[in-house]
Amino acid sequence: MLAAGSSHIGGESASPTPSRGSGSSVGTTSGRSICSSQRSRPTSKEAVRNLGRHFASLKSAAREQLGRLFDPADYPQSLWGLFDVTWDFPSVEPPAYLQRLSSELYEQECRRVSPQFDEAVRLAEQAFLQELSQLVSHLTERLSGTEDGKPKIFRDSVVENLGEFFDRFRRLNIHSNDQLDEIVAQAQRVVRGVEPQQLRDNENLRQRATSQLSGVQSVLDGLVIDRPRRNILRPERSEPV
Repeated sequence: MLAAGSSHIGGESASPTPSRGSGSSVGTTSGRSICSSQRSRPTSKEAVRNLGRHFASLKSAAREQLGRLFDPADYPQSLWGLFDVTWDFPSVEPPAYLQRLSSELYEQECRRVSPQFDEAVRLAEQAFLQELSQLVSHLTERLSGTEDGKPKIFRDSVVENLGEFFDRFRRLNIHSNDQLDEIVAQAQRVVRGVEPQQLRDNENLRQRATSQLSGVQSVLDGLVIDRPRRNILRPERSEPV
């Protein structure tokens, strides 16, 4: 527990000041974060162990509720390690000096970094596809059909959000997927230079945009459905739950 007057981190103390300025309150906040984190770890592990004790009965209940739709392959044999989260900030490639010191170690580091980088690229591609699909689907739905005999009402942001997506995609894209690049370019051509008010006032423009966006959406639906399952890279664990 932290004392009311000071916090202790690594043998050093930091006394908070009554004012709201920066002062030494950083030490107090950091100390509380550390203590809170240390207290939460055992609680999280115990929650996983508790879930593991009831996991078999939960699977049995799912089997009864799902009937023939139940698939044992959807459930892991053990929960150990499935709730852990790790993060890393790997370099795109191993440092050059490592190759001079040890070619074997350099190759080993290449093999370690490569799947992590590939996984990050795949996740970025999937995120772009999912976001573009949602934006295109929403705009297409607002442009098509009528409500009470009148064209559907939509906000400017429905169109502007697509423009923001294209700007972000251009900044972050590493051109790792030609199919993704092409479908983004196709969607951008549909709305390039088109203002929201033009879509409200011009029925022919509205119908043409709807038709073209529907074609984009059909391609996106196939890409999203066929995308691979996310790989979770985690170290091997031997301790059971």
